[in-house]
Amino acid sequence: MIKIIGQLLIWAALLLSSEPVLAYLDPGTGSMMLQVILGGIAAVGVALKLYWHKLRVALGFRGKDKPENEFN
Repeated sequence: MIKIIGQLLIWAALLLSSEPVLAYLDPGTGSMMLQVILGGIAAVGVALKLYWHKLRVALGFRGKDKPENEFN
């Protein structure tokens, strides 16, 4: 309990002693950051699509077995 209180006091001191940062984000930088975020989301989506079957099998969510074609 004392350790948690000590950590809270350290974080509070760090937050209260912070100074403003002189950083300027122009619209070009903002749109670049948005493109990076959206590209990352798209990449995760493509990776999930590629490995969806393997992921389901690994997690134990197998679908119902499809019956074989009766004509073969």
